Amino acid sequence: MSTLKTTLTGYLGYRGRTGHWSFLLHRITGLGTLLFLAIHILDTAMVHFNPTLYMEVIGIYRTTLVGIMEIGLVFCVLFHGMNGLRIAIFDLFTPRNWTIPSQQKITLWTLAATLVIWIPAVVIMVGHMLAGG
Repeated sequence: MSTLKTTLTGYLGYRGRTGHWSFLLHRITGLGTLLFLAIHILDTAMVHFNPTLYMEVIGIYRTTLVGIMEIGLVFCVLFHGMNGLRIAIFDLFTPRNWTIPSQQKITLWTLAATLVIWIPAVVIMVGHMLAGG
């Protein structure tokens, strides 16, 4: 347990600015996406094993809280994917450009591009939630 505590306090204690926060957000969004996939696999398996329970779970998925969580999931998928592309492009094509100023700038561009795609998705999703869908 002390190792986990050390790891978590180390992550939160280091103040590496843009790179550090990008590192943390990349891991958090990856874990969020992984959690969704695990839940999705389990609830889909319920169709075969317990169809009644599956229908109850689907009812839970139609709640506002789960709708808000889905909005967060969309951000997780978008940021994790775009940040992964940023890392892959720099690793494969321009490794010499791995300088702190260039990474700060491109990280902010990655976040901005994620928000530009995410915000219209949020508007659409909230519209569906308000319409009762």
